[in-house]
Amino acid sequence: MPAKPVIAIVGRPNVGKSTLFNRIAGKRKAIVIDEPGATRDRNYMDCIWNGKAFTLIDTGGFEPTAREEIFVQVREQTNLAIEEADIILFMLDAKEGLTPSDTVIDRLLRGQGKNIFYVANKVDGEKNENLAADFYRLGMERVFTISARHGLGLNELLSAVTDYLPFTQDQDKSTTDDKHIKIAIVGKPNVGKSSLINLISGSKRAIATPTPGTTRDAVDMTIKVGGKNYLLIDTAGIRKKNKISLILEKYSVIQALKSINLCDIALILIDAEDGITEQDAKIAGLAYEHGKACIIAVNKWDKIKKDNTTVGKYVESIKEKIKFMDFAPIIFISALTGLRASKIFPLIDEIYDQYIKRINTSDLNSFLEYTVKKNSLPRYQSKQVRIFYTTQVGIKPPSFVFFVSSAKGIHFSYRRYLINQIRDKFNFNYVPLKIIFRKKSD
Repeated sequence: MPAKPVIAIVGRPNVGKSTLFNRIAGKRKAIVIDEPGATRDRNYMDCIWNGKAFTLIDTGGFEPTAREEIFVQVREQTNLAIEEADIILFMLDAKEGLTPSDTVIDRLLRGQGKNIFYVANKVDGEKNENLAADFYRLGMERVFTISARHGLGLNELLSAVTDYLPFTQDQDKSTTDDKHIKIAIVGKPNVGKSSLINLISGSKRAIATPTPGTTRDAVDMTIKVGGKNYLLIDTAGIRKKNKISLILEKYSVIQALKSINLCDIALILIDAEDGITEQDAKIAGLAYEHGKACIIAVNKWDKIKKDNTTVGKYVESIKEKIKFMDFAPIIFISALTGLRASKIFPLIDEIYDQYIKRINTSDLNSFLEYTVKKNSLPRYQSKQVRIFYTTQVGIKPPSFVFFVSSAKGIHFSYRRYLINQIRDKFNFNYVPLKIIFRKKSD
């Protein structure tokens, strides 16, 4: 299954980029994949429009010539988003008309060789419609006129944009890649992703370097270990060597997103010298929200001074910062020396077996009867909540539907109780579980 195409919204400050982002994400026809999890302050969203899947990115206001540090940083962020994007929505302000900054941005975008859609926003009346005509001086064939605030013109815009996208494949259909266990190696820049892929593949095909932001292509590599096939998906490093700023690490989320969309298991690398950072937690949250099985690999363990409490302190710190991923095993490795590298694939195999495991419905309902007796359901609106039966409806992650008398009557603490009981009973210790409560039809 190919990675989802990336669509980036680009433009000057205050042209309505975030309004358009929120409008597209909130459209009834756009199915927004946004389950509660750990990632906050997001600037991306997975969407489907008319059967076409894509990832939408909202960028900061782009000031091509501003020298203030905040604008320099935003410009760096936007440049990276443009580089990652397959399609660009270049937003213009119809009320202000064409500005010198618009012209500079247009020149920059045209040099990227990407599909560009010119979008004149704030077209709320005939006067602004006439102003939008001014943008044709940039030399494009068409300007899409919209009002992001009022939702005008969005159907036409999105239909044109998604004509360039492939139809979303049913993830349950068999593909050639289904013969491989797909592993995404993700993490912030310079955490050792390429060094690890070189180590476990026995190859120098990936360029390993200690310099953050090395220019290189992403690497997908098929290997066989112990008679099993694996597809290693390596996240490309930040590709521009110059003007690298720490704030660019935020966009490792965008880079990781492409690999996470493709994988079965995300191998999340953490730098032992830095400890778990906010950026690590965001990447972990992204994997969690996409229902991926994960391994937390603390790399560069050979560089840490240790005593008999060091491992425990690291584990405690990791579990505190990514509480939502308490199921993920934690291993301490060194991609440089090979420390514990031999444990990676046996752990992947164990996790994958759980990730694709199916439980017989009769076994589930026998378990349910015992579990409810052990911890009775609460009352809701003066009535006893009942669970009638349950069944497994999916894998990757294992997903279960519980048919109940009142879905609203199931408290989150009881949901957590059921998840923990399923884990213990059926050995789902290392994978995320999805539970859905559905009101039983009379």
